[in-house]
Amino acid sequence: MVYHSGNQLIDPYLIFEKVHLSPGMHVADLGCGKTGQIIFPAAKMLGERSLLYAVDIVKDVLEIINKRAKIENFVNVHTIWSDVERIGKTAIPQNSLDVVFLVNTLHQSENRHAILEEAKRLMKKKARLAIVDWIEDSLSFAPKKERLVNFTDIKSWAKMHGMAIQEEFLMGKYHQGIVLYRNE
Repeated sequence: MVYHSGNQLIDPYLIFEKVHLSPGMHVADLGCGKTGQIIFPAAKMLGERSLLYAVDIVKDVLEIINKRAKIENFVNVHTIWSDVERIGKTAIPQNSLDVVFLVNTLHQSENRHAILEEAKRLMKKKARLAIVDWIEDSLSFAPKKERLVNFTDIKSWAKMHGMAIQEEFLMGKYHQGIVLYRNE
């Protein structure tokens, strides 16, 4: 079976480089989506010693991820159903993750700060949070201008919550990225 990668606009390997992804890490993709554009390339790169959580609120999406993980024999990929806007409700141990990914997730949210707080809750000290989202609304399938993520707001939130800004970067013409480091 051939799967759509979802990586035409976003290069997951560039993001992996920015967060220093390496074998043995525990990671989660909050709002993983049906293509698994982060989870599956990460699973290939990290190997079986790592633990990867694909988290989404849409159960059908998780069924697609589960099916593909079984077909491709990714025993380290686990799906978690969660509304990541509800702090403390994602069934991943607190302070357990080395990296959390939020890729094209925040523009869909009504409560972005809650998602950031839930991500931080799941992160170990010295863990990284990679956020990549739309900054341009000119494509027909892009979010409307009012849904675009304000990265200045994310930086302000980071400073107030003990997160350092490790790096900001452009991800092509339509997306921006930022890596936050939990330094508390």
